[in-house]
Amino acid sequence: MLLQFLLLISLYTIVKHLLKKIKNLPPSPFPTLPILGHLYLLKRPLHRALAKISSQHGPLLLLQFGSRRVLVVSSLSAVEECFTTNDIVLANRPHVLAAKHLGYNSTSFIWAPYGDHWRNLRKISVLEILSSHRLHIRSDEIRLLLQRLVKLKDQTVALKAAFFELTFNVMMRMIAGKRYYGGNVAEGEEARKFREIVKETFELAGASNVEDFFPLLRWTGIGGTEKRMIALQQRRDVFMQELIEENRRRIVGSEPPNKTMIQVLLSLQESEPENYTDQIIKGLMIALLAAGTDTSSATMEWAMSLLLNNPDVLSKAQAEIDNQLGHDHLIDESDLPKLPYLHCIINEILRMYPAGPLLVPHESSDECMVGGFRVARGTMVLVNMWAIQNDPKIWQEPRNFKPERFEGFEGVRDGFKFMPFGSGRRSCPGEGLARRMIGLALGSLLQCFEWTRVSEEFVDLTEGTALTLPKAQPLLAECWARPTMVSLLSQI
Repeated sequence: MLLQFLLLISLYTIVKHLLKKIKNLPPSPFPTLPILGHLYLLKRPLHRALAKISSQHGPLLLLQFGSRRVLVVSSLSAVEECFTTNDIVLANRPHVLAAKHLGYNSTSFIWAPYGDHWRNLRKISVLEILSSHRLHIRSDEIRLLLQRLVKLKDQTVALKAAFFELTFNVMMRMIAGKRYYGGNVAEGEEARKFREIVKETFELAGASNVEDFFPLLRWTGIGGTEKRMIALQQRRDVFMQELIEENRRRIVGSEPPNKTMIQVLLSLQESEPENYTDQIIKGLMIALLAAGTDTSSATMEWAMSLLLNNPDVLSKAQAEIDNQLGHDHLIDESDLPKLPYLHCIINEILRMYPAGPLLVPHESSDECMVGGFRVARGTMVLVNMWAIQNDPKIWQEPRNFKPERFEGFEGVRDGFKFMPFGSGRRSCPGEGLARRMIGLALGSLLQCFEWTRVSEEFVDLTEGTALTLPKAQPLLAECWARPTMVSLLSQI
């Protein structure tokens, strides 16, 4: 019986392999196992595992993750085809549990299918929510961070937590006019509940979910993830609705001078109620928090980690700030264009450690051709941006931290070999905000403080396993006010 079973499996894998060739499908590693597909090849972190498979079998691969077809793209020419010729065909998002239960049945901005509804959400995000006119919030939060660091004096600084709290408070003040970390927070119990919701959201939405690839686990309830998502979404929905009602009460009979995102959307709701329902507003709130907090804070943590390991680069950046700005004012966003080397550092970090190493998944809405191969409708497409941005055939010494490689680079993308925020219709609309936030935060820390490692050992650069490419070990550092900045810091 065992021999017959093994022969059956072997026959199955051989026939499936031959059929793929006959149908002109992209190459696949052999064998494709029944039920598992190619999941037996995967390890964490996923972007590195897929890069290794691609290096062995080719930069355009069709994999089978359980019941799903997945096209993995690690080729410049294929990426260009995806985001130009096939941009519309690949503008959809896959149907996954996170989209259904945490994305309001795929109606939120991140997960909505390409069409009029999504275009409207992107328009309002770019024009009203992610524009630069909420500069004062970013500046306020960074100054609060500087105050905290001054008070710590000789204590060790936990930068991972500090950066996450900074970005989260910025986004929540933009969205609802409240901060939930540090001093002057919303009511204690409200803040505690919301922090718990946020923590669980990142745990469930920021990890690959096995139930997306094995529906049987979902149908039988064995996996348990879907139940957790449903319970979490019920709590989130109640909390977000309370924030909407609170902002609705604030604008009754008055016109606040600095509207929150919720108040902007509630004003639009009056003239276009079908396009700005409370559910759509809640979906936008969640999407912005998910996309604008963990990603930017992780980039800042990687930046400080590499600067601490490369003190010559850190000193060069400080010298640029001193020479360009002097010592009579704290850096603000209008100063950022004067600091090209700081931008080189940020670009190098985004190249080496993109916050979305696989970009957000796409899905083909129709059959198309990529790299001369047929891609069937309903195929999930993963662009391994980490592999491309760390490819030694494209970048010289890609794993060496060299900000100078971006000197003279004035754009935000370099063809299709450097696009950490994606490209095409579904590229990240918050790229400008993220770059300003990261630039202002890093520039402020370098301008105001001297930094050093907590020991003589280099900072550990091991990568974590979540999909947003976190550091495995949270960054700790020591800092003290620079003598030239003591007077200014005493005034904030």
